[in-house]
Amino acid sequence: MASDKPGNSFSHFTNKDCAFFPCHHAADRDSFNCLFCFCPLYALGEDCGGSFSYTPEGIKDCSNCLLPHAKGGYDYIRENIGRITDMARRGKSERDPA
Repeated sequence: MASDKPGNSFSHFTNKDCAFFPCHHAADRDSFNCLFCFCPLYALGEDCGGSFSYTPEGIKDCSNCLLPHAKGGYDYIRENIGRITDMARRGKSERDPA
């Protein structure tokens, strides 16, 4: 299995020159992974596995989630990306009946 430790350019990238780095307040600056700047699992809603909340307007807020940016995040995304492709193939939400 691939490893998301620094040095594996396909699975770990840190952009310390980014104006927003680090974009999550609790992030470990030395190991933060910017590879998934936008989480591909966002569309899974409540089933993404991350630490999120909803704004009063009902928008998913992932600002407290470090799942795609921390150790193990690359592997977690890789293991779950098939759920997104299945949703796209079906053209509906994972929660909708088949």
